[in-house]
This record gives sequence, C-alpha cells and structure tokens, in this order.
Amino acid sequence: MPRAALLSIHARVDGTRPSTWEDPSLVQLWGPRFSTYVVPARDRAIFSLARLPDDARGRRIAEDLATRLHGFLDGRRLTDGEAGHGIEEHSNRLRYAAATGRVLIRWGGARAPTIWTVPSPDVDPRDARRELARRYLHVFGPTTPGAFAKWAGIGPGQAQAVFDALLRSLTPVRTPIGEASILTRDEQEFRAPAGPAAAARLLPSGDAYYLLHGVDRELLVPDAAFRSELWTSRVWPGAVLVGGEVVGTWRRAQADVTIQPWRRLSRAQRDAVAAEAESLPLPAIERRIVVRWDE
Repeated sequence: MPRAALLSIHARVDGTRPSTWEDPSLVQLWGPRFSTYVVPARDRAIFSLARLPDDARGRRIAEDLATRLHGFLDGRRLTDGEAGHGIEEHSNRLRYAAATGRVLIRWGGARAPTIWTVPSPDVDPRDARRELARRYLHVFGPTTPGAFAKWAGIGPGQAQAVFDALLRSLTPVRTPIGEASILTRDEQEFRAPAGPAAAARLLPSGDAYYLLHGVDRELLVPDAAFRSELWTSRVWPGAVLVGGEVVGTWRRAQADVTIQPWRRLSRAQRDAVAAEAESLPLPAIERRIVVRWDE
C-alpha cells in the first residue's frame, strides 16, 4: 500500500521524506493479487502485463474493461466508484483492467482511489511475466513455482510455464523446507558472508521482507506461536527487526507506536528500536512520535 511503501523505502533508503512515495519516478497500480503497489514507473509493464490472463476470455474481459474505461474517462481522473458507475460496472471489477498496463491509480489508504488510463506498454506479456519471475526469485528466492503463483495471483500452470522458460538461468537448491530454485546469477551472493545488519528496523504491514505464505514462513519465524502473531487472519501488524532478526510486532495509531517484543531486549536494542520509530517519515503527523512497549 502507498503509505506502507513509504515506510518500506525508509527502512532501506537514507533521506526518505513523507512525500517520497509521490515522487514522479513512482506510480501506483493494482498489481499482484490485485493489491495496491507502488512501483518504479519504468516497471509498470512488469507488474501489470505479467498478470494478463493467457486464456482468450480472461484477456478479452481485461482489455474490454480497459478500453471502456479509457473512453469514459477521456483524460479525466475520477474515483473508482465514479468510473465504475460511468461504465456500469462495480468498482472492484475495474481491477481486472489493471492487467493491461493501461490503468494507474492514486490511493492514500483511506478514501476511494482515483484512477486514470495511460497508453498500453509496448511489451510482450510473456516477457513481462518472465521478468516478474526474475524479480521474485531475486527477492524471495530460494523459491518455487507454487510460491510465485501464490504471490503473483496467477495460475499454477502459468507459474510453472514461466519457471520452465527460465530453466537455463536457474540453479536448483535444497533448503530446510524442501527443494527450490534461485537465479544462477545470484549464487555468489547467496554464498557470500552476510554483511552487518541494521541495529533496528520497523517494517510495515505487507513489507516484501516477510510477504511469505505457507511453509516459507517457518524459515523466517520458526516459532509457530510468533508466526500467528505476525501473520494474522486480519490486517498484519508490522515486523520489528533487531540485528536482522524478527523479534516482535508493531502497530501505529497516529503518532503512537506500540511495540510488542517476543523476547527481552537489551537497553541498547530498545533504544535502537525507539530511535527508528521516532525517525519514521510519517505524513500529516503534527506531534512527536511516542513509543509504547506492550510487554
């Protein structure tokens, strides 16, 4: 989500400001699993066309919706509700048009998103899907076609086909949770010693670091009780990292940040977590961030 994207950028990039998520180099769209994503504008095709259905009916639905939206909007920017009403479709159904790469949105996380249309990317959907798989392998690997299908919101057959197409650039590996693959070009990085971890980071709900499903979660959080606290059945909390390890969860209400650690932290570790919370580039917050510990 846009506001979460801002905090994800902050966790990785020095100098992040409250307005960074609105930089012209970034766009918002309905991406994998029809969730709202903030992505580089140059990568629009990768996070949209890659999900265009292979079957004729599914592709026809997406392209028809995009064409009707384009004609109705005629250069305007309207809410999804207004646009849906204009073409006599439920606003949720408009998300199917996003797979054409022709629909962009702006959503602040509260009110209805604003949508508009742009020219279709000049990219073959199969090329876009292969590149999306490469990105997924690089960030989430070692991984499997099944995990990629779950994350991207595409069919298992589509995911297997793209992994088959990338076979020559993949290296099979064995992990504690089963066999998987990595990009061959990433092997050296996997074998390299880990670099120094940040003292503390607060990752927002849905951050790519822990956007995992099924058995993959066991590698990041071995304790089942803690897994149920991080990956809840409702809106996920944020993850607290100390020294590169997930050690708890956090939530925020305006300027109040509540930390729920899973184990006792040293004074230095608590100070690092508090300093990280106080540095969050939160927009429209007029008072100092207050850190509370729920222990």
